Amino acid sequence: MKFTLNWLKEHLDTDASLAEIADKLSLIGLEVEGIEDPAAALAPFRVAHVVSAVPHPNADKLRVCIVDTGTEQVQVVCGAPNARSGMKGVFAPAGTHIPGTGIDLKPTKIRGVESHGMLVSEREMGLSDEHDGIIDLPPDTPVGTPLAEAMGLDDPIIEIAVTPNRPDALGVAGIARDLAAADMGTVITKEPKRVPGRFPCPVAVRLDFPAEEAHLCPAFALRLVRGVRNGPSPDWLQRRLKAIGLRPINALVDITNYLTYDRNRPLHVFDAAKVKGGIVVRRARAGEELLALDGRTYRFDPSMVVIADEAGPESIGGIMGGEHSGCDETTTDVLIESALWDPANIARTGRALGIQSDARYRFERGVDPAFTLPGLEMATALVLQMCGGEASDILLAGDIPDRSHVIDFDPGEVKRLTGLDLSFVEIRSILTRLGFWVAGEPDVGTVKVAPPTWRPDVHEAADLVEEVTRIVGVDRVPTVPLPRPAGVPKPVLTLRQNRARLARRTLAARGLVEAVTWSFIPKPHAEAFGGGAPELALSNPISSEMSDMRPSLLPGLITAAQRNADRGFADSALFEVGATYLGTRPGDQHEIAAGVRRGTARVERSGRHWSGAAGPVDAFDAKSDAMAVLAALGAPVASVQVQPGGGDWYHPGRSGRIMLGPKTVLARFGEIHPATLEALDVEGPLVGFEVLLDALPAPKARPTRAKPPLEASDLMPVRRDFAFVVAEDVNAGDLVRAARGADKSLISDVSVFDVFTGSSLGEGRKSIAIEVTLQPRDKTLTDEEIDAVARRIIDAVRKATGGELR
Repeated sequence: MKFTLNWLKEHLDTDASLAEIADKLSLIGLEVEGIEDPAAALAPFRVAHVVSAVPHPNADKLRVCIVDTGTEQVQVVCGAPNARSGMKGVFAPAGTHIPGTGIDLKPTKIRGVESHGMLVSEREMGLSDEHDGIIDLPPDTPVGTPLAEAMGLDDPIIEIAVTPNRPDALGVAGIARDLAAADMGTVITKEPKRVPGRFPCPVAVRLDFPAEEAHLCPAFALRLVRGVRNGPSPDWLQRRLKAIGLRPINALVDITNYLTYDRNRPLHVFDAAKVKGGIVVRRARAGEELLALDGRTYRFDPSMVVIADEAGPESIGGIMGGEHSGCDETTTDVLIESALWDPANIARTGRALGIQSDARYRFERGVDPAFTLPGLEMATALVLQMCGGEASDILLAGDIPDRSHVIDFDPGEVKRLTGLDLSFVEIRSILTRLGFWVAGEPDVGTVKVAPPTWRPDVHEAADLVEEVTRIVGVDRVPTVPLPRPAGVPKPVLTLRQNRARLARRTLAARGLVEAVTWSFIPKPHAEAFGGGAPELALSNPISSEMSDMRPSLLPGLITAAQRNADRGFADSALFEVGATYLGTRPGDQHEIAAGVRRGTARVERSGRHWSGAAGPVDAFDAKSDAMAVLAALGAPVASVQVQPGGGDWYHPGRSGRIMLGPKTVLARFGEIHPATLEALDVEGPLVGFEVLLDALPAPKARPTRAKPPLEASDLMPVRRDFAFVVAEDVNAGDLVRAARGADKSLISDVSVFDVFTGSSLGEGRKSIAIEVTLQPRDKTLTDEEIDAVARRIIDAVRKATGGELR
């Protein structure tokens, strides 16, 4: 919401400065988003007197002007055809930035003649598109006057953010009312005067709705003004509309725009000569179209409400008028409409058609029903003042709804809810100044309070407390520290929150960068990852490409990695911890820690590994990340099983699942399937993993929070390598578990460092080499003890997998 300071002062008698008004607006809930002071931007430009203007000696179309700036006389070369001796223009000295052209003036020579500054046009000043000549001011304009003052451009523009529950603050009069309630001045808003009609309104109006749909348009008021002379609106009105970013069109249209911002009363004007027969307010018929005032053609469906005549729709009710019936310079008879519309229907229609208009913005939040007829009277008076003519009687179809209600209010609620110790006299004064009706005394219980018609957001006693608090000032609410309990406080983070925090720290420590992606993704992306169910489609997406809730974190991470690659960062490793959505039931939302690696962003590996450290990422990088997260979260990684196949979006031969038992899936990992990459329009290879944080078993309760004692041996570990020839379908994990179980007291670690296949091993056979670490606890192991453990390892592997020592 934008308005100017002088506009505000037409409704508020105040001596407060601009800074004081801005501070108070923010304190009472109308947050100031910006203040634009044109006078500051135009400070270097001043009124100057052209003492003489003679032809340039070396150019036919140029003149050499001597300009009196009020402090000195300077020479300026000017090419404007209207530059002449004795005129008053606008001078910009050397060193000035010209806003309309973006250039910075410097002393220069033009065709051999020195020029120290510039006489400017309106386009060069950024005031309009006029550039046929320099600005020509009235002869009595004092020399040296700042341009902003001379042209009435010294009115600061204030922009505030208005919350959806405050439609009354979408009019300057409503803002002035709030400021007056906060002791910033006195309201001087003029009440509209009744304009008597000279003749009956000749255009009939019919509301064509069944009784149960009367709320779509409860009231529709219409008035004809004939014999108008439509043309440009007065300068004061044009300046006011330009200041808030609106383009003046003509007097009739400018009046409706002015009242929209001045009193939060959207209106519409029709050219009566273009309306065929009577006016009918009805639901649109399927397939009907309208060329609207914004130049776009809209197609309607029966859920929308239109204003129509015998020829069809004339405007979209409460949102935008039609081009055909719009008023222009040829309009002599004008119909002025003031109506009430259903906020929910206005919002749905505007959203479906993609229209954002000032009228829609206000009607979907709720306008003052009691100002329907006064607003029409005010518009009529302005039309008669600016365009002449004579007005008909007002024709009202329907009834102005009475939405008044009374709230039983205990003034003690102010202290109970906010801690503010205010007297009833102060509370009553604030509410009364805001327009509330207050009756009764608190000595006999509650008082009666009736909200004004322009406050549809006030329904109960707590709303009244909020009104009192914001006017008094939140800064006056006493600060009360929270009670500090004795002893050591208990942890407040839940198990899920702790797991998410630890997963983030673990993945960040492994070189992955955290990303935060959208919770909604395109439907094709959702379908590629097992989602896309109708119940997970958004009814009101922020864009057509963000239509479905994500079934996995991987689509967002994969597309983010591709965007990095498109910008020249081919090697990337990203992770995210967040929610995924598989349905609409309470248990269908899952907390996931997921990550992707692209290019050569491999895990740093220590020790021996048959795949090496160079080359593109592979499934083992993703597996390593997933296992690291599980280990950090306390999962029994020594007991998990790795099974092939991570999901349809993973490569079937290069992916796996980390299982705890036969049914519980702790994580999935692998190379992303080429078909999935194609569906996402992404170049591979990429690998990814997903750790299901909710699937991890909860830790067992311990009698104490103390950590177990550190087991550190003073004896050196012993490492032995074994290579087993097994069938090709034997999992390396089964072999590792068998070796680890051969002697749990001495074997501290078993890892695979080589896998080999070849004709020398025989058909359907492969070699798996493992490194076994023996950690003695009590004494150094003898060769005989080491050999005994080795034999137990060989026997255990043979029994579990059928493998033989190579």
